[in-house]
Amino acid sequence: MINNEATATSLKLTETQKPDIQRKAIRLGQSLRLPCGAILKNRLLKSAMSDSLADGKGNATLEQARLYERWAEGGVALSIIGEVQVDPRYPEKPGNLVLGPNTNRQALSELAARGSINDTHIWPQIGHAGALAAPLISQPKGPSALRVGSFSCAGMSLSEIQQLPAVYTNAALLTKAVGFSGLQLHAGHGFLLSQFLSPLFNRRQDQYGGSVDARARVIVDIIEKVRGAVGPHFPIGIKINSSDQLEGGLSQQEALEVIGILDRTSIDLIEISGGTYFPGATSSSDAATDGPYFIDFASQAKQLTKIPIVTTGGFKNRPQAVAALGSGETDMIGMARALALNPSLARQWLKPTADEVHFPRFNTTPPGGITAWYTMRLTALAKDNEDNFSMDLESAIRCYEQRDQLRAERWRRRFSSSQ
Repeated sequence: MINNEATATSLKLTETQKPDIQRKAIRLGQSLRLPCGAILKNRLLKSAMSDSLADGKGNATLEQARLYERWAEGGVALSIIGEVQVDPRYPEKPGNLVLGPNTNRQALSELAARGSINDTHIWPQIGHAGALAAPLISQPKGPSALRVGSFSCAGMSLSEIQQLPAVYTNAALLTKAVGFSGLQLHAGHGFLLSQFLSPLFNRRQDQYGGSVDARARVIVDIIEKVRGAVGPHFPIGIKINSSDQLEGGLSQQEALEVIGILDRTSIDLIEISGGTYFPGATSSSDAATDGPYFIDFASQAKQLTKIPIVTTGGFKNRPQAVAALGSGETDMIGMARALALNPSLARQWLKPTADEVHFPRFNTTPPGGITAWYTMRLTALAKDNEDNFSMDLESAIRCYEQRDQLRAERWRRRFSSSQ
């Protein structure tokens, strides 16, 4: 038997809720002014992915430029180029970009120009893989020497650490010179600056180890030196973990302390993520969970800083984005894999009748398979060939690994004198 009164009440509530939902949805299209004065045209950000589309010598390619042009056409306010290296001795992959003295500036300028059409900001995510540098083309080195199971890395000397602010600053100056509209410091996902924050990786007994303040010292030094070089009006963002999701790694409470430390710097945008690429660790994006992963942490972080917050991870439909922005838990929504599936998703979500993302389901999930599949999907987007993309995970892994092997040879030839 149907309870008509209950049904009528339910319908009435739905009608009552509509104006509130519509009011919250307006925030998707509202601009965001950063502390430095730069304006982001809406609240949707293409978060960094390792697109692996550089030429194997650290240089940008036309395919890479086309990929970011597509996201700019698709309506995002800001695109972040993932895994752009400040030191060719410690890359994440041989398909990374490198910001160095011999980098092809013309190719970088092309990437910056095409990725910034339609009033879009495009920032490189500048970083250093440290202990997680690709073994094929590197000798990994982190804040401390470490051996965990089959994983090992050397430790950095005090002199090497003290040189990092200058290394990052040189990369930042090149970023600005070739036409990018800002940059993001990569201090998440287990790479070098994230390793300094993590008590699992950072076991130093000097001024760079111990307390959270000490472990964050090198990051603060980098921010100060970069800001002094690029000036007060050039956006500087940072990506940090809400936690490492590893036993002995950075905890949520420590990560909140880092937010407080960043609030005292000149950072313009803080992107919240989590997890690491430590061997054997589960990726947050591969976890079977519904809804945004880090929104609770972002809500707590908002209480500790005046700097705008981006939350990335797990946003799979428009209502989730509308709810997070409308509640004030975050200032921007970061998306990665969703925009690999539909590069025009931002433009569509700015409309009331938005298309939703249809995420693929795989019968088997071999280690590294999902990451490889999405990376090869980015290659198809860059070639405007996504309609013909039909790889299974095993094929994606083969193509991905074969391409890396070829690029590793080029990388070793190009950067052999740097090793």
